[in-house]
Amino acid sequence: MKINQFMSAFAALLLFTVGCNTVSQKADEKPAAQSDAPEYFLLRPDVEKAYGYSHAVRIGNELKISGAVSMDEKGNLTAKGDLGQQMKNCYADLDKILKHYGYTWDDVVVENILTTNMSDFVEQSAYRNTIYKKQFPTGSWFGVKELALPGQLIEIELEAYKVR
Repeated sequence: MKINQFMSAFAALLLFTVGCNTVSQKADEKPAAQSDAPEYFLLRPDVEKAYGYSHAVRIGNELKISGAVSMDEKGNLTAKGDLGQQMKNCYADLDKILKHYGYTWDDVVVENILTTNMSDFVEQSAYRNTIYKKQFPTGSWFGVKELALPGQLIEIELEAYKVR
């Protein structure tokens, strides 16, 4: 009987030691995404510095892109009054940022759209089928009273994730 008790205690000690070593090793390991420092990107540096934001930041495998708007290099609204063209201009800027980091539209997991004219946006939303060919991301559509620039009708922000 003492041998059985000894064997049970030895087995429990062995399992405890192996379990502790395994937990200890895993606790010391950090996934690559958590150890990466944030990388900031300015699409229009002068405009973004003047307004106080970065257009994108990548941390590990995650990319977060501030709301894209229809503007020129000096920060002036383009396509005033034309929601369809403003939307195309937003997607063109977003595409530049995705490509800068080596992402594609298939890597986009969240798309949030803010618009001052929801009914017009819904009519124009089919354009998104030319952007998202594999699947649509999650996201929300928000009808808002106004956006940052007078005459601005739409703003689109994204989050993307890429397996490295």
